[in-house]
Amino acid sequence: MPADVTLKQLTYFVALADTRHYRRAAERVGISQPSLSQQIVALEEALGLELVERGQRGAILTPNGRAVLEQARRVLDETTALRALAQDARKGFSGTIRLGSTPTLGPYLLPYVMRQLHEAYPTLKVIVRDATPVVLQEELLTGQHDLILTQLPVPSGDAEVMRLFREPLKLVMAQDHPLSKTPAIMDSDLAGHDVLSLSDAYRLHAQVAALCEEIGANLRRDYEGTSLDALRQMTALNMGVSFLPALYVQSEVSTETGDVAVRSFRKDRVTRSIGLAWRRRSAHRALIHHMADLIGAVVRQRFSGIVVVE
Repeated sequence: MPADVTLKQLTYFVALADTRHYRRAAERVGISQPSLSQQIVALEEALGLELVERGQRGAILTPNGRAVLEQARRVLDETTALRALAQDARKGFSGTIRLGSTPTLGPYLLPYVMRQLHEAYPTLKVIVRDATPVVLQEELLTGQHDLILTQLPVPSGDAEVMRLFREPLKLVMAQDHPLSKTPAIMDSDLAGHDVLSLSDAYRLHAQVAALCEEIGANLRRDYEGTSLDALRQMTALNMGVSFLPALYVQSEVSTETGDVAVRSFRKDRVTRSIGLAWRRRSAHRALIHHMADLIGAVVRQRFSGIVVVE
């Protein structure tokens, strides 16, 4: 009767698959190279499969090894999630969670969220890092973030998403722009006008590009903002109009003395969707749902007149 497969064997096998080298894998998991080799052989015997080709080029997985690797990662992820669930049940939420956020959103929302998180979970350490949405998604899936706060969609079958709110995009122009004196700006008013946008590393770029095509405006591709501040400054220089998120406008633009004029467009029905995303097999699912509830409460309390909670 074959021996049972153990979590230790799967851990060693994943380390070997990641490093492709017995010595480096052994160093990673803190055992001797002969001990690791013995555990890999024991795993192969338990499964009745050859998992690794042994040669001068190091450890190369067989086709069966690649199939087993995928399942081994799932088993280890689920085991980690089970342990985290047990810890949360015993002690409440603690430890460290890594939160990624897009710079077009985080600075205007997260200070309020972090204050509430600290009050609700004083033993929880939250590490926040900004990046563009494209980078955030890649880093989430490779494990560098536990969850991300970003503009949706997050197009990946490995990610689970929770929508939080819809944020209007405000039409912004220089104070002396011809349309700045127009009380209600229509789609036809923008036809032929230049529109500025962030680079295509931001989901906002594709949204503004589609809007320009719809209304017949010209999306300027020779000037792309690297930040919302840069975009506003280019707009103030009359290089074009722009669509800026409402939370940014509320935080950074004075409606009376600002360098740009702010107008609603389509009665604020042009919005971007904001949400949380995390890996489907995350060990922090319960905490993430609590964080989502907390963010929703912060948004309702502080920004209910600016965004639409979903």
